Amino acid sequence: MKRASIAVRITALGLAVAGVVAVVGGLVSARLVAQTAREVTRQTLSDQADVVAGQLADSKLGLRRVVEVLGGQGVAVVQVRPNGNVVSSDATAERAARKAGIAELTGPVHTTIEINGRVLLVELRQADPRGAIGLVRETEAAKGVGRTLIRNIVVALGLGLLVAAVAGLVLARLLSRPLRRTAAVATSMSHGRRDLRAPVDGPREVAEVAASVNELADALHRSEARQRDFLLSVSHELRTPLTAVKGFAESLADGVVTGDAVAAAGRTIDQEANRLDRLVADLLDLARLGADDFRLDVVAVDLTALVAETATVWSARCATAGVRFALEAPTEPVVVHADPRRLRQVLDGLAENALRVTPSGRPMVLALTRTAGVAVLQVRDGGPGLAPEEYPVAFARGVLNARYSGSRPVGTGIGLALVHGLVSRMGGAIEAGPAPEGGAAFTVRFRTA
Repeated sequence: MKRASIAVRITALGLAVAGVVAVVGGLVSARLVAQTAREVTRQTLSDQADVVAGQLADSKLGLRRVVEVLGGQGVAVVQVRPNGNVVSSDATAERAARKAGIAELTGPVHTTIEINGRVLLVELRQADPRGAIGLVRETEAAKGVGRTLIRNIVVALGLGLLVAAVAGLVLARLLSRPLRRTAAVATSMSHGRRDLRAPVDGPREVAEVAASVNELADALHRSEARQRDFLLSVSHELRTPLTAVKGFAESLADGVVTGDAVAAAGRTIDQEANRLDRLVADLLDLARLGADDFRLDVVAVDLTALVAETATVWSARCATAGVRFALEAPTEPVVVHADPRRLRQVLDGLAENALRVTPSGRPMVLALTRTAGVAVLQVRDGGPGLAPEEYPVAFARGVLNARYSGSRPVGTGIGLALVHGLVSRMGGAIEAGPAPEGGAAFTVRFRTA
């Protein structure tokens, strides 16, 4: 279903608001005007009644001239003669006066009488010695003022809707123009463009949308650049063992390698195949970390025993590389809830990363401490370390590989990202910082059981 544009919606909203305001204002104004007109008419009629009653009582004037004058103003005169007869030239006015009690009048009367759907204002006064006098006048509302007001309301409504339509269209175009430009940029981004930016102008909310789209474009550009660098690095790491495997396999197939050299070639092929297998496994683990089916066997793990087991392997590897290995761990058990296989994978990944950059003769430390219910695992090295601004992004995939490729030994850019993902999935926390040994320290924290 096609959705209405923001211009159409704003215009419709403007029309609706203008219509409601015109109708409500018209109804309220009509009521107020009608009430005011009635009160003014009543007051005028009351004043006229006082004057007529006074003139009849004081000057003995007849009613003929008075009736003619008032009749020209739409006022009917009703008289009660001294003999009690009620007379008037207007039968309806006479009925209204009788209904208001002119025959038994004892004082001034101000009232409204309805006869045959007509609303009449009645003012009664005593006029001794000639009896009583009554003035009767139909209300203005009954004489067509109501129709006039309704006609005026309709005219005001039409003008209000016209103004609202014009204002709504202008406002809608002003608001929708930057939004349309931003939408065009977003559409181009979805087709692969990363060099376009939306103009940050218009109202604050619209400008915020454009700024957010621009930030998204920048983030996508950086992310895709990192992915390209990562893929290049992984491709290089895959190509190296594949080249070795292919070369030795061809040598064996062609008979170039014979005798005792066959066993050495087989061992090389096996080592490179294992390297490929570890690399592919790391890639798969990294890809599956965010999936719900990534399996973790969380149990109670004694970190004291785990680091001792890990130290046995890495102390030998450090000795081979000429690196001084040290283990710092308590003698009592330190128990956490984690997956022991994945936790060993974390320690091996950090240790391999540390050994790669640590020169011969420099230290590498595997440490375990417990403070305030938290177990702290550390792998520290005496290598060159990282720049201060690189520690916060050390676990981003491929960042350090792209930064130091060609200047120091680097891995595939997968290891630290995988370590970070594994620790996070097991409910722990990991951070990087400078080490007292001069290199980098990677710190993993778990709550103790």
